[in-house]
Amino acid sequence: MLIHALASEMKLEAVTTEYRGHARDLGRQAALAEDIDLVVALGGDGTVNEVVNGLLHAGPDPERLPGLAVVPGGSTNVFARALGLPNDAVEATGALLDALREGSERTVGLGLTSGTPGTEDAEVPQRWFTFNAGLGFDAGVVGRVEQHRERGRKSTHALYVRQVVRQLLGEPNRRHGTITLERAGEEPVTELVLSIVSNTSPWTFLGNRPIYASPKASFDTGLDVFGLSRLSTASVARYGTQLLTSSPERGPHGKHAVALHDLDQFTLHSKVPLPLQMDGDHLGLRTSVTFTGVRRALRVIV
Repeated sequence: MLIHALASEMKLEAVTTEYRGHARDLGRQAALAEDIDLVVALGGDGTVNEVVNGLLHAGPDPERLPGLAVVPGGSTNVFARALGLPNDAVEATGALLDALREGSERTVGLGLTSGTPGTEDAEVPQRWFTFNAGLGFDAGVVGRVEQHRERGRKSTHALYVRQVVRQLLGEPNRRHGTITLERAGEEPVTELVLSIVSNTSPWTFLGNRPIYASPKASFDTGLDVFGLSRLSTASVARYGTQLLTSSPERGPHGKHAVALHDLDQFTLHSKVPLPLQMDGDHLGLRTSVTFTGVRRALRVIV
């Protein structure tokens, strides 16, 4: 039905992904082709992330590369919802068709990660993310959820909440963090337990409730960082409540919270290997990651 609706407005070739990384390969093929103007990604945030990394395999070039349109179809659709699209695939398809008829589009900034020179992660390939990334606690939660999904469990918000609790109980450094944030010309921020890097706001959704870790984050600016230097039971209750009641005007705050806005580049170092996630995809353990906010990186239809 969705493909039929899109095909009524454009010359369309539909391809079903068959393996992890297939959407990235298809995005790369589209970027290399000379007769493709638009790539439509039907799926969740993981699929969209793969398509984006394929499109930008040789770097951003919004004027030359195909544009991107997103139809939400996965268990999480944060990027699509952050763009203002309906969370329902049929409604989002209708909105996409209206945008195509009206020529409505915008060029958004994205986040880029890379290995840090002089560290054991120096040779790690670059990777783009659309809405958020994290080193430490939240990435550990993502990893736990992925393990359950690989066993056939459905990704639900209740599953995420349970894994937050289990990650907290098993966190060995929750009172003295191992993460240091470094950026040019500024004093380092040390002993972080949690570091959430946002390219837009809201950072995620709990059901239909938007969660604003960094309310000022935007596709039109650099990257924002929300960090915590303590994860005691009391601080988790305090900041967890603040996240649940956060708004575009006010995010979590307090003496253990760090909030940085509109950063062009910074590096997160850890004394011990920590889990890394990007757009909800667990990418293993890292000790050092450099983040770059790339403005006007990709043209999207909205």
